[in-house]
Amino acid sequence: MIVPGIVSEDDIVKLITQDNLSDEPTLKAYIEVKVYDNVGHIVQHYRQAMRSPTQYFLALVSIPLAGTYSSSSSTSAQGILTSVLGLPSQIGTPYTANIAWNWIIQLGSGTQSYSPTLTSLAAPISNGTGAGQLSYGSVSVGYSSNTISTYIVVTNNSGSAITVTEIGLIGTVYIYYYNSSGNFTSNSYTFLLTYDTLSSPVTLNPGYVATFEVILQFSG
Repeated sequence: MIVPGIVSEDDIVKLITQDNLSDEPTLKAYIEVKVYDNVGHIVQHYRQAMRSPTQYFLALVSIPLAGTYSSSSSTSAQGILTSVLGLPSQIGTPYTANIAWNWIIQLGSGTQSYSPTLTSLAAPISNGTGAGQLSYGSVSVGYSSNTISTYIVVTNNSGSAITVTEIGLIGTVYIYYYNSSGNFTSNSYTFLLTYDTLSSPVTLNPGYVATFEVILQFSG
């Protein structure tokens, strides 16, 4: 049986659209889930709006919008990067560095109330084949001019059913710089960028495979 979509296309389009501001940029964000049984038949398919970016997500997207320096004449980082992400105010010699980031999808079997300051899922499901574990495949991140899509395939090789009830997008920020000894080095910082509970919990029986995709689409 294929479960129909939880939300309509109109719901997704209106997710973060301001009323009476038709010329303002919009962000459409949603989660898509497909579950396949152990012979490859799809048994569940639905999509729901993603509604829960954390403060760390907002701080991260401030980088391409506001830059990393606090001003054109300063070598200090933006306040949001130091206060929210905990990045250093200055780093390297002569205080220049490269910044990059990537992200992964984390699944969980718990629930918790949403807060913009959440730092982890309630009950993360770890990678493996033991009891309560799922085998995570490689994360695939796709980019276009206005879309970022993060996609992962998981398999239940544990021997017993596992129910997924929560999903998070986890990002890691990397800072590359030359240290005081003149050696090229890097620091990394990891954050929970989004947190959502699934409107329709996903149960994976032994041998089942599921795909989880988080899609961010910008316009305007």
